[in-house]
Amino acid sequence: MSIRPTFEELYDPRRTLDSPSYKILGPNDKPTEGANIGLFINNRRDIHLAEMPKPSPAPGHVLVRMRATGICGSDVHLWHDGRIGHHVVNDDMCVGHEPAGEIVELGEGVTQWKVGDRVALEAGIPCFLASCEQCRLGRYNGCPVLAFIGVPPWHGALTRWHVHPQEWCHRLPDNVSYEEGALCEPLTVALSGIQESGIMLGDPTLIGGAGPIGLATLLAARAAGAEPIVITDLHQSRLDVAKSIVPTVKTVLIDPSVSQEDQAKKIVEAAGQEISVALECTGFEGSIGTAAFCLRYKGCLTILGVGRSIQSYPFMRLSLNEMSIKFVNRYANQHARAIRLVSGGVIDLKPLVTHRYKIEDALEAFRVAADPKQGAIKVHIQDLS
Repeated sequence: MSIRPTFEELYDPRRTLDSPSYKILGPNDKPTEGANIGLFINNRRDIHLAEMPKPSPAPGHVLVRMRATGICGSDVHLWHDGRIGHHVVNDDMCVGHEPAGEIVELGEGVTQWKVGDRVALEAGIPCFLASCEQCRLGRYNGCPVLAFIGVPPWHGALTRWHVHPQEWCHRLPDNVSYEEGALCEPLTVALSGIQESGIMLGDPTLIGGAGPIGLATLLAARAAGAEPIVITDLHQSRLDVAKSIVPTVKTVLIDPSVSQEDQAKKIVEAAGQEISVALECTGFEGSIGTAAFCLRYKGCLTILGVGRSIQSYPFMRLSLNEMSIKFVNRYANQHARAIRLVSGGVIDLKPLVTHRYKIEDALEAFRVAADPKQGAIKVHIQDLS
């Protein structure tokens, strides 16, 4: 009989900050030096730091000192809207699902890691039971009981220490920094989109949105040989970043007052031809519709972004042109691939991090990440001391 605890026991989604072992920090409170700190949100749109006990690794798990953790758009979405799809913030929960760090303690039975190993953490933890069809087929991102840290009800890794199953840690080569290791999480989403779209060398490609996922997708699409590439966004500053990391990309600034059809004409004009593959990274209905009007006959529209639960698309445009619509639900079997691409110099993620904060300043970091006017692409919480 296994002595390994269940995920529910280890990451108890019912724990709240009402426990006496947790201390909510007010705006003027300074954290205890060296304490375990986490960034919490709740269903009242509050955001606060809290001190909590330093965890101990359970059997089969490792304790990781977080060195770099990215703030994702979905973290901000959970804070503002209190939900993503059927994942609802019902109580205080710690966010963060883009972490990399150093293993500092081993749980019983851990043999594949040693103290001091540098790792990126894969956030989605499936059941991996033989009775689970999706896990058995290698599509574990579709596991019906998948626990994704930092998404309700599971607590995340925007903390100083985090306990994680040993199987879902990925070794970082010496030439991959903690910062790059954390960036591999959004890159895995981009790689899933590239794979799902079936993109080929020389495919005219549209990328909707120049946020972190859009820019990671731009880098991956360039590495995959897409040409020409057009990227769109509402903010010129983000398009400028896109141009700086891939100088050959065509950029189109979106005007919300322009119809989807007319916006698509500008995109097609920039590309010099209709688009074969559209990789939509925003989840916004208007951006998805615009992409549909850009596609050529038999084109493929792959949606990576997260948007409203109910949306309307130009059905007849899609239908009469036999276009494919595909969706990407996070990722599976992509982390090792992402790390190889970064380690081998095929993809350079470093320009994506525009703001860096200590965990004690995580509240300010979160607010910067939530405000497009701040010009942030990827905001990181880092502890490299």
